[in-house]
Amino acid sequence: MQIRVFYHDHCFDGAASAAYFSRFIEARFHPGAEFTFTGLAHGPSQYFDDSLFDGEENAIVDFKYSPHPRITWWFDHHQSAFLTPEDAEHFQRNRSGNKFYDPTYKSCTLFISTVARERFGYQAPDLAQLVHWANIIDGALYSDARTAVELGAPAMPLTLVIEGAKGPGAVQRIIGWMRHRTLEEIMAEPEIQEIYKPLYESHLASVEVIRHRAVQDNGVLFFDLTGYEIEGYNKFIPYYLFPECTYTVSISPSSFRTKISVGSNPWAPHEPRHNLATICERYGGGGHPRVGAISLPPGELERARRTASEIVEELKR
Repeated sequence: MQIRVFYHDHCFDGAASAAYFSRFIEARFHPGAEFTFTGLAHGPSQYFDDSLFDGEENAIVDFKYSPHPRITWWFDHHQSAFLTPEDAEHFQRNRSGNKFYDPTYKSCTLFISTVARERFGYQAPDLAQLVHWANIIDGALYSDARTAVELGAPAMPLTLVIEGAKGPGAVQRIIGWMRHRTLEEIMAEPEIQEIYKPLYESHLASVEVIRHRAVQDNGVLFFDLTGYEIEGYNKFIPYYLFPECTYTVSISPSSFRTKISVGSNPWAPHEPRHNLATICERYGGGGHPRVGAISLPPGELERARRTASEIVEELKR
């Protein structure tokens, strides 16, 4: 049995979801199955390349819904899970019993593990650490910003590797290791250490860039990373440096998109009142109520700056 699993690429929860789902499917339905893991990224064009659905079974975890008939399993927890109202209606009509959606879950990994236990009688006690940290990381459930930024626990440097590794190979190997190994064992791998060391130096550098580039106004922090070759950064750095802010809006260009990130401070002195996923959806993006993003084509900096400025003004109100 050939099973292709699509997951949210360069995301700890996406990788963990793929690992847990594949363990569940192999143990409960297809012993000895061969898995191929394919990362999906949010981009200016959100639609799927249907030619990729070439497995005997095809699953999507921690990513948007596809109505394609070759998709046999789906799990997601994002508010912005459906590209169109027709997709949402297609899901509502689904009677396969293999497609699941619940935006109340902080992490897709915890959602998958709960459904696997409650609906299919499957548990993987050896993956409890993986489920625990996926929920903390994706749900921003750290005790404070320092814990999130100073990378003390093994899950934190591994998140840096997953988010910053070039190409799909390293993340897909990590998914394979996550299926049966502890996070400490994965971080000890020489390949992972080799990837981690320069990423950690870049992490430290990004702290200083954000420290000097960020401008705060009425509880909203804005910074533009154009020109710094920082395609991603630890999303808790702004709250580590500026603990009094409530929201952040940032622009980070990359080779395949111009990204606008919108976030809220989990430890804000004032409770955030805006639904950030709803705001981002108006510009073609999405996410969760407390964190969202918008992907524009590469090079569209002026449009990104206009959009970011509008969002900043809305959040200030």
